[in-house]
Amino acid sequence: MSKKDTGLLVLILVVAAGVYLRNPLFLSPNNISNTANLIGLFGLFSIAQGFVIITGGIDLSSGSMIALLGVLFVDLVGNKGVPWPIALVIVLILGILLGLAHALLITRLKMPPFVVTLCGLLIYRGVARGYTGDATAGFPFGSTYPGLDFFTARVYGVPTSLLLLVVVAVIAWVVLHRSVFGRYLFAVGKNEEAARFSGIRTNLVIGAAYVICAALTALSAVFFAMYTRSVSPSSQANFYELYAIAAAVLGGFSLRGGEGSIIGVVLGAILLQILQNLVNLLGIPSSLNFAVMGTVILIGVLVDQQLGVYRAHRRLVEAARETAD
Repeated sequence: MSKKDTGLLVLILVVAAGVYLRNPLFLSPNNISNTANLIGLFGLFSIAQGFVIITGGIDLSSGSMIALLGVLFVDLVGNKGVPWPIALVIVLILGILLGLAHALLITRLKMPPFVVTLCGLLIYRGVARGYTGDATAGFPFGSTYPGLDFFTARVYGVPTSLLLLVVVAVIAWVVLHRSVFGRYLFAVGKNEEAARFSGIRTNLVIGAAYVICAALTALSAVFFAMYTRSVSPSSQANFYELYAIAAAVLGGFSLRGGEGSIIGVVLGAILLQILQNLVNLLGIPSSLNFAVMGTVILIGVLVDQQLGVYRAHRRLVEAARETAD
């Protein structure tokens, strides 16, 4: 665990202690279980966002993709009678195809990631609303689907979403920090042109990052659909991409690319959910949620920028000392 991760963990413990002192219900079993479930849900696609940010890109379409794929999953299972495992595979394949479309537009046509995913945000939300006629997609009343409760189940009190987050985080940590592909991601994020001249197939690496991001987002879309049990395409997962970006930035991912930690992004998701819990337990109006998220992102980017300036200055000082010696 890096110094950044350790500092973030300490901040989480301090904030959690403060919330508990203000409202002891923070540590009630029911609240802990609900918070753990939300950490699993938001942490999953926050890791997805991290893979894109590490390359110096960004994905603004996550929330709309969750809404669209959630609508399709509920409709396939609830209205079309498709067995849920097949519906899950269909949704995952669609998510991968959307990620591949992002990758091709960004790497082949050289469109800016901001523009591509911003258009995706608008398109996916619009398609979701048009698909349902702007109505809420839900399961028929009284319907049951054997095995589907896995997405909302508890294993010894631990939500399956949190267990999945742990599994995905471990795999993502190995991929990002212990594999050749992970080193390529860091290299491309640091300097894409230099990485290309060193023999790295940068387009393939960047494209893979967007496909991984979309696949994990598709998986989280199913969990969110089962969490709410119905999907309103106009409001489902609105601005969730902000949560993912905030969690990544708090976790040490630089928006300039080339820096990041899987442990950090998970800790960032935990901190954001504790802050969300703070808003609810202290009776702060929910309308301020976005203000909290915006402030967190602003502070995170500001700190990251200042740390970058400080590190650059320190390198110059050290280089000057070595030259003088």
